[in-house]
Amino acid sequence: MPYAGMPSYYAATAHPAPERPPLRGDRTADVCIVGGGFTGLSAALELAGRGLSVVLLEDHRIGYGASGRNGGQLINGYSRSLDVIGKRYGPDAERGLGAMALEGAKLIRERVMEHAIACDLVDGGFVAAFTKKQLDGLREEVEVWHRHGHEAPYVVHRDDVPAIVATDRYVGGMVDPLSGHFHPLNFLLGEAAAFEGMGGTIHEGSRVLSVEHGPRPAVRTAHGSITADTLLLCGNAYLDDTVPALAARIMPVSSQIIVTEPLEERARALLPQNHCVEDSNYILDYYRRTADDRLLYGGGVVYGGQDPASIDGKIRPNMLKTFPALKDAKIDFAWSGKFALTLTRIPQIGRLAPNVYFSHGDSGHGVTTTQLLGRLLGEAVAGQMDRFDLFARLPYYPFPGGRAFRVPLSVLGSWYYAIRDRLGV
Repeated sequence: MPYAGMPSYYAATAHPAPERPPLRGDRTADVCIVGGGFTGLSAALELAGRGLSVVLLEDHRIGYGASGRNGGQLINGYSRSLDVIGKRYGPDAERGLGAMALEGAKLIRERVMEHAIACDLVDGGFVAAFTKKQLDGLREEVEVWHRHGHEAPYVVHRDDVPAIVATDRYVGGMVDPLSGHFHPLNFLLGEAAAFEGMGGTIHEGSRVLSVEHGPRPAVRTAHGSITADTLLLCGNAYLDDTVPALAARIMPVSSQIIVTEPLEERARALLPQNHCVEDSNYILDYYRRTADDRLLYGGGVVYGGQDPASIDGKIRPNMLKTFPALKDAKIDFAWSGKFALTLTRIPQIGRLAPNVYFSHGDSGHGVTTTQLLGRLLGEAVAGQMDRFDLFARLPYYPFPGGRAFRVPLSVLGSWYYAIRDRLGV
């Protein structure tokens, strides 16, 4: 079963990986994990390292969902800044989440070293500002990071931008040396191999059709079942309606990416320090160099998770605004993928039953956050609830209008913020 339906650069350059057979028959385990992406594999490694028997079920292949399709950027923190978290939820929440805000990227780097995962990991990231207002906001963000002990980020101004990115669009920005980028699918394949080396079991092509609660929860697929002491639901936007209680909490959103032909010296000239870049707009662009000197450029959102009529037509104009010299560059790859959005833009973890845990809704900021949340799930299963509860206690709010109207209302909201971005207000 190849990576069918994944016309991505990542799938085309993935390391060889075994095809794990679908689940057949009825099995038991200490822990069953649903979802073979960042969260599920992070939790799997944590739990296998604690000596538990763990079975992971994946609908398609490892990394088929957003975890294997994203921009590959390690951005520290969450989709909302720590000061916003403090204003919403109080100083204890800000301190608690602030203490964990760098842990996801740190965990990626630790696992790359520990398991010798070849995934083109590069340090350094840049958040770009189009306007003085955005730059002032980034200056405040740097101050917040420093207040929480993260001293690495710093602000640069217009004259410093060309050394980072060769465009005249930005008035400045924020550099975070502890940000970075990598090949997310190869990282996942490395984690999967490490998990199996620790005694874990993975079944691909094993879509979960039903979930049964009880003293020992069970999940059923087309050809088998797993009964476990504990169940972790980590399918995020790709769970669809399998667990209605979770589907109502999130909205699938698709983002699009294009990748050019190899540009060689041209790519190195566009991004001299090989930082990943994202801008400060509400609907933002993000881009970076790949290991073979292509430009990977992403952005755009489609609420509801559908693909646009033309990915190239949606993203290429934005790329050319940033880099007009690429007007003749050939696009070799174009793809889309779904992530899960929460109304608050803060990820949610919690329990549907005493022995059924979930994590979802990283809201476009999941590369690092999922690593952290997977670890917190592992800690919770082991009875260490303090850090898990810091997230689980954050209030959940449904999308206005329910599932029927969440998409049109979100589109209206995004239009409002997009207009503000264009006006610079």
